[in-house]
Amino acid sequence: MSKRRFGRVRKLPSGRYQARYPGPDGMDRSAPHTFATKREADIWLSKKETEIHEGDWLNPDLGKVSFKEFGTAWVDERPGLRPKTVQLYEGLLRLHLIPTFGNRTIAEIKEPHIRKWRKALLDAGVGPVTVAKAYRLLKSIFNTAVSDGLIKSNPCKIKGAGKEDSPERPVLTMKQVFVLADSIEPRFRMLILLATFASLRWGELAALQRRNVDLEAGTIRIVGTTTELKDGSVTIGPPKSEAGKRLVSVPAMLLPDLKAHMETYAEAGEFGHVFIGPKGAKLRRANFTRVWAAALKKAKLSGFHFHDLRHTGNDFAARSGASLRDLMTRMGHSTTRAALIYQHTAIERDRAIADALGKLAEKGPERPRSRWIGHVTGTEDRIELRKNQRPGRESIPDLASLDESG
Repeated sequence: MSKRRFGRVRKLPSGRYQARYPGPDGMDRSAPHTFATKREADIWLSKKETEIHEGDWLNPDLGKVSFKEFGTAWVDERPGLRPKTVQLYEGLLRLHLIPTFGNRTIAEIKEPHIRKWRKALLDAGVGPVTVAKAYRLLKSIFNTAVSDGLIKSNPCKIKGAGKEDSPERPVLTMKQVFVLADSIEPRFRMLILLATFASLRWGELAALQRRNVDLEAGTIRIVGTTTELKDGSVTIGPPKSEAGKRLVSVPAMLLPDLKAHMETYAEAGEFGHVFIGPKGAKLRRANFTRVWAAALKKAKLSGFHFHDLRHTGNDFAARSGASLRDLMTRMGHSTTRAALIYQHTAIERDRAIADALGKLAEKGPERPRSRWIGHVTGTEDRIELRKNQRPGRESIPDLASLDESG
């Protein structure tokens, strides 16, 4: 039997075969597993020889770092992460990743392990959005492991697993918005109205200062947002993206109320906050929850979150005919994804209105004749219009009566 050119194979007492080879680092290395036949061991050695020859060989010792160690270091080494993002990543690691993968090495974790882990989370009732976030974090960690030369490829290959399919949130009607605003404690009335009609986020409202409000121009400049951490601390920093820094126009009808709010409830001074608690403290979600729940109960509403006000305002803006760019600017988004959702909603609503008008027309005893009747007269085919004097002609109803939410 001829001697192998690269590596060697030996039969073990168990009857299986072991393959060994000289690594580029000068170390004598063995395959990570044994083989049922000598041919399988030979094939594995041939592939390993090709890897070394083509420069694709990875030191298997590098991939022996535990996932817990590598994942924790990955979060610590990310530059520029916002405090709340760090808190999110640490929570996902602690609750959903380390319990399954913590004691495994990076090199040991394969695609079947990822599939089994994801299914187990979903079967256990973990929310799909949380599972998607955990999967994206896992994939990012393995991307770094590939870049660092610890493994050859990323085992996270489940199509669509990182996509968040959040359930559609409800939208309030115009009437419900004002009923809710009138039901909440007076100092928070403008909080409700600006969240809706200026499409502002909770953090943007909580960070809003007097210097950012121009009552004469009717605008609000968004330059910061608050972040609340689990330890109870509140930080103020810039928006998530440059698009978040924006100038938002306030409907003229709200300006008198906004002015009255500034005079009555806002903190004093140029850097004073526009919205503060009854005792002068910064707004906190935990403290506002009680106020919000009481207002919903008084307004006879249920199932709404504060963020649904912004969602409602975006929906109103889309129905008003705002373009995609207009929506992106007002919402503070750098991509078209969210704005397209609201544009699609507006198009669907416009179709619903058109269909409703068609049904109204069909219900009549006969289709109404046109208000104007065209006559072609003269050698120049001049069109002459004269009014239709037919008595008893039905008029098109006010669109506002078709849908209270309009």
